[in-house]
Amino acid sequence: MVPTLKYSKNTPLVIMVIIMGIEILTDPLRYEFMVRALITALLSGVMLSILGSFTINKNMGFMADAIAHSTLPIIAVGVFFGFSISELGAPAAIVIALFLGFIIKNSNIGEDTSIGIIFSSFFALGFVLISVLEVSINLEDLLFGQILAVSSFDVIVIFILFVTVLAVLFVFFKQILFYSFDPIGAQVRDLNVTFLNYLFLIILSITIVGSLQTVGIVLVLSLLLIPAASAKLVTKTFLSSIKVGAIFGGVSSVSGLYLSYYFNLPSGPTMSLVASSIFILSFTANKFMQKPKLITQ
Repeated sequence: MVPTLKYSKNTPLVIMVIIMGIEILTDPLRYEFMVRALITALLSGVMLSILGSFTINKNMGFMADAIAHSTLPIIAVGVFFGFSISELGAPAAIVIALFLGFIIKNSNIGEDTSIGIIFSSFFALGFVLISVLEVSINLEDLLFGQILAVSSFDVIVIFILFVTVLAVLFVFFKQILFYSFDPIGAQVRDLNVTFLNYLFLIILSITIVGSLQTVGIVLVLSLLLIPAASAKLVTKTFLSSIKVGAIFGGVSSVSGLYLSYYFNLPSGPTMSLVASSIFILSFTANKFMQKPKLITQ
């Protein structure tokens, strides 16, 4: 509910609007769980969007979805032995990334087919393990996230992940960028293409798994791809699309969380819908910018 404020009759309208805006922004900050949720949402939204720019450029959207769903069996086994999703994040992501990379590289059935087989097999195995091991996993939270329940430890994990991802991308930015646009050219220039491929897969996997607590398996893909796709529609260079995509991702996450707070909506889906709204606006703007000019004589 939006805060109700009292003003004197002589208070200027502009001042009233400013104070109301400040109240709306600061009211959720009274609660520690909302502060943790907002920090986590902002870091996850920006981090996923930055990686999303590379993911879209490499046409790896389906692989990102497969990575998110393939974590289920590892999570099931981990929970059976008393581990949390946050503690399982990095090991699960590395195992999945290496396995995906190995299968794709050594199979002759095509990348999409290999990913589809791994996707469906791992997801099905996860549900079987949950049933056989009788582990207590809230599938709704796993699918749609439970950002309001993040702990201080989860915030620290996301922050470390955020810094690590940015550091890796900063150090290997030129190599990954070159490989993303021209894999054959990168190989000709004696770049270690196999290393770069596995490095990106591991970073992508760790980011996706680390964000499951925020938006869940189903919705992690939306924050990974939609802000980056929106930015690509309204920018002209790859570097600018990364910057704009990060802004879109942060805005989608934080504003979605605020909307869910004031209107009592589910957090993860609301964040995704805000991102989708930004995409619609970007798509519309792109169509107007590409509108052909009339030739007059």
